Amino acid sequence: MGKMRSLQGAVAVAVVVLLLFAATSAWAAGAEEEVYPDRTVTVVVPWAEGGGTDRVARFWADEYERAMDNPFVVENRTGGSGAVGHTAGATAQPDGYTVTMVTFELATFESMDLADLRYDEYDYLFQMNEDAAGVIVRDDAPWETVEELLNDIEANPGELSFSGTAVGGVWDLARVGMLLEAGIDPDDTTWIPSEGAAPAITDLLGGHVDVITTSLPEAQSQLEAGELRALAVMSDERNPTFPDVPTLQEEGIDWVAGTWRGFAVPVGTPDEIKQELIAVGEEIAASDAFAEFMEDAGFGIRVRTGDEFAEFVESEHYTWQEVIEEVGF
Repeated sequence: MGKMRSLQGAVAVAVVVLLLFAATSAWAAGAEEEVYPDRTVTVVVPWAEGGGTDRVARFWADEYERAMDNPFVVENRTGGSGAVGHTAGATAQPDGYTVTMVTFELATFESMDLADLRYDEYDYLFQMNEDAAGVIVRDDAPWETVEELLNDIEANPGELSFSGTAVGGVWDLARVGMLLEAGIDPDDTTWIPSEGAAPAITDLLGGHVDVITTSLPEAQSQLEAGELRALAVMSDERNPTFPDVPTLQEEGIDWVAGTWRGFAVPVGTPDEIKQELIAVGEEIAASDAFAEFMEDAGFGIRVRTGDEFAEFVESEHYTWQEVIEEVGF
């Protein structure tokens, strides 16, 4: 009888130990989930430092760092018409520690045959921006209007050069669409590729190109300093930060084009991490700091989250696929 009680006691002790171990393990697992992020989060930017995408990404990285009390560090991964950075972000470990500032070009890589990367290789968190393309020249350029510029291109095919991004990037496609709508062969101009707006602006100021097609906010400081002049913007309405710049439609050219920017993570990133990043992003988007930054920089605000953002990127893929096939890129 004594042996039986001893055995029962030993079993009871063993059960208690197992329960304590299970509870401790569950608590530890829960604690691990609660501490995200507990190390540096890399924010991949596929374009050059100083351009519009880089500026927006750095603002958001700083805001995430303050909100989540953890380093969010921007890493510029340029090259391949944006494909290098976008591919690096999509193929990173899906653990929440690599976030990519994805841009319009992601929706065109497959159609352009620029990279073995599809838009659906990302999970989408948060879109915060849309901006129209502008037509920008040096202040001493001979053209006062887009009409004068286009007339010069027609009269002197092959003499004028444009820049703004890589071949087939959003600003290149904006140029192509504008020229086609105006009845001009895009091959009557030369596209000089760059790794983003910032180096293209440098090339324009240095006289290495004649025209750039980038967003107006990306050239804001040079426009305000009188070094550059915007002939038009490719939007339905004038940009309130640049109220004197007419739209292409006002100039008789029915063409609208622009870019967008947002955060995405590799497919397979845990849902709880994505939801946490989205929740913090919604708080940042609603903040006065964000509104002031975008207004000061002249960037357009457009917020889409989660599935809505994913559906938008998918629609962009198929819309531009038709354009790209039509023009023979």
